[in-house]
Amino acid sequence: MTESRFLRRRFTRLRVVLALVLFLVFIIDVSTQGPRLTGRPQLAAAYDAIFDARFDDVPELLTAACNSGGAPARSAGRSAQHALPEACQLLEVVAIWWRIQLDPNNRSRDEEFRTRADAAIDAIDAWTMREPMRAEAWFYLGGAYGARAQWRVLRGERLSAARDGKRIKESLERALDLDPALQDAYFGIGLYHYYADVAPAAARFLRWLLLLPGGDRVEGLKEMLRAREGGELLRSEADYQLHLVYLWYEKRTDRALELLRALRARHPRNPHFVQSIADIEDVYLHDTAASLRTWQQLLDAARAGQVAEPAMADTAARLGLAREMDKRGDSEGAIAHLREVIERKPAAPFGARARAQLQLGQALDHRGQRSEAIAAYRAALDLVPSGDPDRVAPAARAALRGR
Repeated sequence: MTESRFLRRRFTRLRVVLALVLFLVFIIDVSTQGPRLTGRPQLAAAYDAIFDARFDDVPELLTAACNSGGAPARSAGRSAQHALPEACQLLEVVAIWWRIQLDPNNRSRDEEFRTRADAAIDAIDAWTMREPMRAEAWFYLGGAYGARAQWRVLRGERLSAARDGKRIKESLERALDLDPALQDAYFGIGLYHYYADVAPAAARFLRWLLLLPGGDRVEGLKEMLRAREGGELLRSEADYQLHLVYLWYEKRTDRALELLRALRARHPRNPHFVQSIADIEDVYLHDTAASLRTWQQLLDAARAGQVAEPAMADTAARLGLAREMDKRGDSEGAIAHLREVIERKPAAPFGARARAQLQLGQALDHRGQRSEAIAAYRAALDLVPSGDPDRVAPAARAALRGR
């Protein structure tokens, strides 16, 4: 399997899985409509740090946001300077989720994520029982289920994710019943309505199994855009989710890239957005020159220490550069980057060493160096990681057979 086919397969697999769950978003209120959520400005600062991939800053920001030195009062008249502990507990979960997103095939953080997500759901669920008429409690409950649903989608737990989707919808609808002006809740409802309409037959069966109502693609998109425009600070989460909608279902690659580039501009330290842009330029636009430029920009930023996890970003950039160079006939340049990766023996991203050997074999084959290519394919097979999420083994075996 060529690297381009691998990417296309990855995009297709993700699209099907996401459609099956019907709804898959974490939401935190950062609306400018007023202080509807306690401690909104402080939570927003921590939320922005997560999107910036400034994970080391998050604990201190959450400590300040929730005033963890003492248990805050819950009276209606308390100061809005400090958020409630359940909100900070949820943001801790979201921070782990975004760490996972930077290297999604790496499962080393999965147990921590699952444990913390379950604990956050239990804590916020208990909050809704104590204060059933408090809209923000139901709002955060929807957010907690949303965080766990996204992770379950990534790990292929489709039915469990769909069950979480049902709970997200119910929680957010309850929040809106209590406070119709909670604009950001419409984003989650809109995503449900959208995915429930565009989902394939298998997902519609799940919808029937879970007794969920049908969707409305047009209305769902309107609801998402309504929430997105409701506040400046919500835009990062909204833009990220909407770029997937525009890319996969609306067939608006231009709009998807516009949203990703805005995310990159607002959060330049997060390499995930740059990598997504480069992959779309390659897979959807078939623009190897543009993808090559984007990967080079990521490599330059990694070398300068301007992105999170610079060593991992450097490796990812070199793999991307090598792929695009090889496509453009610059196999020599591709080989130089791949040998650099192989020499460094990087631990991340997950499976990078196996992918580097596979790509090296392909580049050597393109130069007519078959014996060296065979050695690289065999090395790739020796380095295939557990689960082989990138499907390196079948690609290497096919290459050894001369296919």
